[in-house]
Amino acid sequence: MADVSDPKISEAYEDVRSNKSDTNWALIDYENDRSDKLVVTATGTGGLTELQEKLDPDRGSFAYVRVAYSNDKESQREKFILVTWIGSGCKVMRKAKISVHAADVKSVFRVYSIDVAAREKDDLKEEPIVVRLRKAGGASYDGV
Repeated sequence: MADVSDPKISEAYEDVRSNKSDTNWALIDYENDRSDKLVVTATGTGGLTELQEKLDPDRGSFAYVRVAYSNDKESQREKFILVTWIGSGCKVMRKAKISVHAADVKSVFRVYSIDVAAREKDDLKEEPIVVRLRKAGGASYDGV
């Protein structure tokens, strides 16, 4: 079981969700290689591009991201995604634990439209994620 009791995790979640905040992503990592305690390691306002820069290929992490996109000229939508990052250099035991710990993370990062499993930074390119969000969003009148 992952320890997600740090109140800063809930605070980061609420900050990303808040319409009054520019923060649009939060990254949580394991406190150290042997620990199952998760802590907030970064937050930002630069979206998926900025988040990609913070991901360590030797770690496993979770992120909560607000993604803004347009359906047409007049509408702007915001949806939330949960990212499960397993870098290429992540240790085998950590990889195994991440799948179990995801349930604990989801108890804090409760509301999201899609879950994105990322192993390479390219898995977090905005365009394919927006396509998935549009499909998950229901009715689409632009042929997507």
